[in-house]
Amino acid sequence: MTSFDIQTIQADLIHKKPRSILRAALESFDNIAISFSGAEDVVLIDMALNIRKDIQVFSLDTGRLHPETYRFIEKVRQHYKIDIELLTPESHSLDSFVKEKGLFSFYQDGHHQCCGIRKVEPLKRKLSQLDAWITGQRKDQSLDTRNEIPEVQIDTTFSSDEKQLIKFNPLLNWSSAQVWDHIEAYQVPYNDLHKKGFISIGCEPCTRAVLPNQHERAGRWWWEDATKKECGLHAGNIKR
Repeated sequence: MTSFDIQTIQADLIHKKPRSILRAALESFDNIAISFSGAEDVVLIDMALNIRKDIQVFSLDTGRLHPETYRFIEKVRQHYKIDIELLTPESHSLDSFVKEKGLFSFYQDGHHQCCGIRKVEPLKRKLSQLDAWITGQRKDQSLDTRNEIPEVQIDTTFSSDEKQLIKFNPLLNWSSAQVWDHIEAYQVPYNDLHKKGFISIGCEPCTRAVLPNQHERAGRWWWEDATKKECGLHAGNIKR
């Protein structure tokens, strides 16, 4: 797909509803997958299965997820009767990192190295096998880093000289309330941690419940500045 085509498709999809963006994504690409981790992603799975039954879904298993999250992944697998590919870190890199820095170095020197090994590298491996992927990003998750994401884009973070990767963001204009309206209306499975005050859920050491009226990302990497609250999966969001 050429750059001109991307611009044309983006112009056509701007401000469209999530189902329309999903349909365009699934009809444009056979080799496409949904990235699954949280409530937004299950909404995408729920919608996508009404468009195409042979969807491909993957999830990052960092080895540091909450027990509730592992049960949630299995709940989604069984509920929709789909395969969910779990991506794990490369063992040598992870072993070397833990041996050198221990299990909680991110509290002192930031989360990016740990996320790079546990999340970014496994994702990069997977995306190198795809032509396009679908994410549950929303603009209001972070006005500092996600306010300018489009409905469809060339993924400059994970594209290579040999291969251009396309990224679709069907839910970018939805609010958290709209996501949960869909979950309640269609009885979509969700992580039990949401009942305990968790909104944005990542690895166990780097996620905590938020207080009433706090922003949903306040519970992620809470010891760091708000402009750093990206793990590298969507590094292209951040304007340099």
